[in-house]
Amino acid sequence: MKKRFAAYFMGLLMAASLPLSAAQDAKKETDRLQNCGTVLKEILDIPDDIPQDLLDKADCVIVYPSVLKAAFVIGGSYGRGAMTCRTGEHYTGPWSAPTMMALEGGSIGFQLGGQATDFVLLVMNGRGAHSILNSKVKLGADASVAAGPKGRTAAAATDVTLRAEVLSYSRARGLFAGVSLEGSTVRPDNDANERVYGKKVEAESIVFKGAVAVPPAAQRLVSYLNQKSPKNLGSDNPPPQ
Repeated sequence: MKKRFAAYFMGLLMAASLPLSAAQDAKKETDRLQNCGTVLKEILDIPDDIPQDLLDKADCVIVYPSVLKAAFVIGGSYGRGAMTCRTGEHYTGPWSAPTMMALEGGSIGFQLGGQATDFVLLVMNGRGAHSILNSKVKLGADASVAAGPKGRTAAAATDVTLRAEVLSYSRARGLFAGVSLEGSTVRPDNDANERVYGKKVEAESIVFKGAVAVPPAAQRLVSYLNQKSPKNLGSDNPPPQ
């Protein structure tokens, strides 16, 4: 009798903990989206930031806030963030609701130096955008990547930036710089998307098909991009299929 009661009691405790755990996970994603907006605004507001002409030519932006080297010890998963793209044919519309993203592997751990580091990636063409949204993409192998130039007067039309599908930046200890993420992988975080939107939804459906509305936690990220770079000045991409 006592054993049955103990088992019943443990079952009740486990059942009661499930909604709380789900709520905690959802709050983590909400906080992450809010941090993405904060990080991007802070970076784009500094004098020596991402060149405006590069931002205006980007089809998508990925933000990974507060990536820690300690994550290298815990299963090799380095960071979680969000990706938003311009909507519409040829990426000429306003910025989309974000898909949650993961950043993993490569030499990130060595670059972090034990400090919390923010990463911003510009996806410069439709091929890179579709590759990243469909599967895990290894930067430097599946998609070309280069350290992005910085500064408002930086020349954007260099050979490197013209060829690269992804331009990457980092901020740590208050220092902002282009950084190579070659060998790292980026992929959609579908579990996180389910927690954010309350249903299973594919990354491409979020970004290109308008399957969901921009969640409140992502309003700062999306509205700031719409303010800072409302028009795509460099896209000649075919529309998403």
